[in-house]
Amino acid sequence: MTQMQREELTVQQERAILVVALLPNDGSDPHDPLAELRSLVDTAGAICCDQLMQKLRKPNAKTFIGKGKVEELKIMCDVHDAQVVIFDNDLSPSQIGNIEKVIERKVLDRSELILDIFATRARTHEARLQVELAQLEYTYPRLRAMWDHLERIAGGSPVGIGTRGPGEQQLEIDRRIVQRKKAQLKREIKEVQGRKTREVNARNKDFYTVCLVGYTNAGKSTVFNATIESASGQEGGAYADDKLFATLSTRTRKWDMGGGDAVMLSDTVGFVRNLPHHLVASFKATLEEAIHADLLLVVLDVSHPRAQQQYRTVMDVLDDIGATKPKRLLLLNKTDLLTHNADLLVFQQEHPGSIPMSAKTQAGLDAVLDAVRSEAKGGTVELELQLANTDGKAIHFLENRANVLERTYEGNTVTMSIRIGKRQLDQFHAMGSTAVILGEYDDGSPKGGWGR
Repeated sequence: MTQMQREELTVQQERAILVVALLPNDGSDPHDPLAELRSLVDTAGAICCDQLMQKLRKPNAKTFIGKGKVEELKIMCDVHDAQVVIFDNDLSPSQIGNIEKVIERKVLDRSELILDIFATRARTHEARLQVELAQLEYTYPRLRAMWDHLERIAGGSPVGIGTRGPGEQQLEIDRRIVQRKKAQLKREIKEVQGRKTREVNARNKDFYTVCLVGYTNAGKSTVFNATIESASGQEGGAYADDKLFATLSTRTRKWDMGGGDAVMLSDTVGFVRNLPHHLVASFKATLEEAIHADLLLVVLDVSHPRAQQQYRTVMDVLDDIGATKPKRLLLLNKTDLLTHNADLLVFQQEHPGSIPMSAKTQAGLDAVLDAVRSEAKGGTVELELQLANTDGKAIHFLENRANVLERTYEGNTVTMSIRIGKRQLDQFHAMGSTAVILGEYDDGSPKGGWGR
């Protein structure tokens, strides 16, 4: 295998052989273990020629799969003229090197393939930084197995000062370059994360925040576009495609739900089974929306044969990234693709309060809107407030966040009868307004005032 083959890690338009070692309790689909890998390969742009599977109790230390299977793999590559072999497992650097020596083709594992897809999908500066760091995190411990230019350089050749002596391995130079680059990227990403955290915190103070999360290709971006467009008539603007990882960068829009109610809705990167941990860590800034949101809308492709496993994967990833505080509401998407309702009924029984819907046909969007509005309000109350008519900030807040039923001006004061959500009322209270409550809550609690 040539050096150029190993350096070129993209799989676009290459002919690929897919390989999976089926291990006990590995979570793969027993009916079609390579289904997700085929989707990943298709998303990466490669052409799947053939596939190889082997059941193992434990991986082979040298080649992961058995020695006989490696020989069989070489024959398959020769027959199909394949340029790359892609494993659905994560391999060690030495295992990759040992297999490549036998089959004389480039070998990628699952994590490397996902990184390649992320690299092609990254559009924003933030996403490119995160992908590049994730690639370096993955590559650094694999340098020895990935590169064969380990000859000594600048050694024994008295060209000038600093070039005499035993020299230095190219591997060590590569490692220093990678370390410096990683440090630089981490500094840049830290700045991005700091800015992102400030933006999210500022948005959370002003708005109730809702975040779409879910398995990749579950339809999050389509839900995002459908809710924004149906509620306000404006373009959602999120790129949606029937491919894995169509979305890598978070997109946030104001969702006007009518009646003076509005929330901030965010679309996020999709999760996947066995998502590389260093990739999750690198995308912390992107996932900041999910961690600090008030409500998570978990979008699930209920028509997918592995919907149950995908749901568990999403729950596990949310726990891993620390998104444990926001309330979660399950959206059972793509009901239009169901041939019967048995699977849907099972999910509704297991997850009371889940909402069946189809972002494509917009069925169930009204139910989603009502549920989010109810959560955002946290229950409503009716109040009669008196405040100074010079308190423009408080009046503006009430005009935009509450339903003003009546207002009366008298002297230097204005009396307003309003219907407002309890969450918005807490925000109004935190503003430090001198407003005085004249009326009573709907629930009969005593009247009182901030300005007493």
